[in-house]
Amino acid sequence: MEYGKTTTTFSLGVALANNNKKVLVVDADPQANLTTCMGIEENEREVTLSTLIERYIDDEEIRPEQAIIKNIEGIDLIPTSLNLSMTEVNLLNTMSREYAMKSSLEELKSIYDYIIIDCMPSLSMVTTNALATADEVIIPVQSQYLSARGMGNLINIVGKVKKQLNPNLKVGGILLTLVDNRTKLPNIVRQEIKEQYGDAVRLYETQIPCAIKTAESTSHGKSIFAYDKNSKVAQAYKEFAKEVLVDEQRRKNETTKAYITR
Repeated sequence: MEYGKTTTTFSLGVALANNNKKVLVVDADPQANLTTCMGIEENEREVTLSTLIERYIDDEEIRPEQAIIKNIEGIDLIPTSLNLSMTEVNLLNTMSREYAMKSSLEELKSIYDYIIIDCMPSLSMVTTNALATADEVIIPVQSQYLSARGMGNLINIVGKVKKQLNPNLKVGGILLTLVDNRTKLPNIVRQEIKEQYGDAVRLYETQIPCAIKTAESTSHGKSIFAYDKNSKVAQAYKEFAKEVLVDEQRRKNETTKAYITR
């Protein structure tokens, strides 16, 4: 399994929880990689994200708390399954279909400090739903030339969703993953990103190194913190969480200043 978006969702969630934040992660990819990485078997997924969205489609009471699997390494999970692919088909004929996920998760926003949604890498109705729900998008990019080149399409999609569906949406930043500092390629990719998007999109200072222990940890249903908390990858995600927390504090300060000057 690649590590980028899914490993970042799991690792960032645990790192934020280690900073006393209440965190929910949501698996919005029909492949269910996040659910699997967190050690949840098929028979443990009685109520999933697909269930909640189907209730929205059928105009039934949603009750998102029924889908939550509690306290996996200090964070909660709403799992998914392959059924999400069929749910996506059913969404196509639904009124306000772009807001099904937002409506399904809305009442949980007051309970958690962070809700992190793991999306599939391609644009779909479920991905559109996630973008219509979110406040920020974190873009993990493998430090490879072609990965960086394909990022422009995603940034354009975020811009369209912001304009048409979710005016509060923004790109939080770009996170380089699979960084192998034994080669020059990560520096080349980083410089190219800065040149193309530096004025519009932030590039996080933290870089996630390439390490076999990351793949080993997910195959054991554990985060890198539980598998090897002293590894370079664990330390990197710890530093990344600090950047996210600093951003949160900065937003709070800006909100306070705006309120005071009114």
